Amino acid sequence: MQMLIRRFGALAADSTPCGKPLAIAHAHALMALESEGELTQQQLGQRLSIDKSNVARLCARMVEDGHVLQTVSEQDGRSRVVSLTAKGRKLAAEVSTASRKRFSRLLGVIPRAQRATIIESLEQLTAAIEETSSQEQER
Repeated sequence: MQMLIRRFGALAADSTPCGKPLAIAHAHALMALESEGELTQQQLGQRLSIDKSNVARLCARMVEDGHVLQTVSEQDGRSRVVSLTAKGRKLAAEVSTASRKRFSRLLGVIPRAQRATIIESLEQLTAAIEETSSQEQER
């Protein structure tokens, strides 16, 4: 797993594995907001698996960069709702396209007969990570 993470490029602090000059959390937040429209900071943190203070810093950075707007939730005055600006929507589309291209190239290198097995294995690994993470949080 460690080698996979390194080789994939997930440790780079200033660029995504697909080559965009953004932190990975920033890119994933853009893509999450692109697909959802808007999310509260709490929901965004859950989608990205990051804690409250990290999502707050991320959102502040994204506001500063002009990629998102934050407003006070009408349902809960304590919550902040995060939505993409026009600049953020444009960048989110670019990141999504670059990501799809990167994964298509990766999948293209894997022999067709092995693709379903690899995808199923990744789904099982993701489920195992989620299960062990929730168990660790309960402790």
